Amino acid sequence: GYSIRSEIMRSVLPVIVCSQFFCTSLWFAGNAVLPDIVLEFHLQAGFIANLTSAVQLGFISGTLLFALLTIADRFSPSRVFFLCSIIAALVNLGVALKGSSTTTLLLFRFLTGFFLAGIYPVGMKIAADHFEKGLGRSLGLLVGALVLGTAFPHLLRSFSFSLAWRTIIFATSLLSVAGGIAMLLLVADGPYRRSGQQLNLKAIGVVFREKKLRSAALGYFGHMWELYAFWAFVPVMLRAYTGRHPGSTMPVSLISFLVIASGSIACGIAGYISSNGREKRTAALALAISGCCCLLSPWLLNNSSELLLVIFLFIWGMSVIADSPLFSTMVAQSAPPQVKGSALTIVTCIGFAITILSIQLLNLLNNRYHSPFIYLALAAGPVSGLLGMFVKQKRSPQA
Repeated sequence: GYSIRSEIMRSVLPVIVCSQFFCTSLWFAGNAVLPDIVLEFHLQAGFIANLTSAVQLGFISGTLLFALLTIADRFSPSRVFFLCSIIAALVNLGVALKGSSTTTLLLFRFLTGFFLAGIYPVGMKIAADHFEKGLGRSLGLLVGALVLGTAFPHLLRSFSFSLAWRTIIFATSLLSVAGGIAMLLLVADGPYRRSGQQLNLKAIGVVFREKKLRSAALGYFGHMWELYAFWAFVPVMLRAYTGRHPGSTMPVSLISFLVIASGSIACGIAGYISSNGREKRTAALALAISGCCCLLSPWLLNNSSELLLVIFLFIWGMSVIADSPLFSTMVAQSAPPQVKGSALTIVTCIGFAITILSIQLLNLLNNRYHSPFIYLALAAGPVSGLLGMFVKQKRSPQA
């Protein structure tokens, strides 16, 4: 009866969240060990941007292909998640191969991103198949799991002073395998599973024509301009700070983990708020706070107080991601039912394409200027996102 189903639901969500966390630890695995990769393969320090962009490009490609082929509709989503977690774990190990070139490193990170498209979005679908009510809270927990997964390699890095950097790559691959097995064995297809429509690229017109959907999408695009660039450059910010203050003993990897991981708390809170119909207002507040952090960054990243710096980064780390589950909920709620799946896919892909641009821009500025003022460029995201959400568009004249 109802009580049995409720009990099953309560046991399923932790498995989905843990599996998502384990598998998405692959996302920034290369970034956490980048200093070691740079030394071993004689690369430029700015290679971090190329590694991150390769994952993002792979994710975009995988998301589009999975949607075109309706993979998660034609096959069991849990099995798709499992298979992608195994393949992603294997290609992640490719980074640890000796004698790799820059081309093969980028290829392995691209393939990791490609198969993450069968993990992160498919995990969202599995949650939606199980939770018709309270989806906003579930999405908040799932995005929180992504945040923890993204941060986790930095934690491994902080505790592996005496271990080879390849250990971290192996560990994240093992986590991905464990997450995939848990999803396969413990999560059946959900009772609310429905077949989606095939990807309709014409839905891109709907995204920019429907007022509420356009507002949510433009806010999301601004959010994405800032998010992954911030995550990728948190260790860069901290290493630059320790370079300017030779007496600093700040543990860069540990603080990087804590700053990024703090966003998972914000996601959980935001997911709870989303169930009360205050998504837009709360998302705008988070976007405004993170935008203020961008504008204040040149001065707070250059101050002499480590405590003030860490507090500032924690505020930035929480606000930069808090609006993510809210934007996902807003896009899902405002998309016309007949093109909802296509609209979500298109908005997601455009958002991740934007992350490549901001990461590469920040890398270019960092290589040229080595100044905390470069992070002012990230403010373009929150500012444009807020304008897109609230500035009324002029109506076209009636015929």
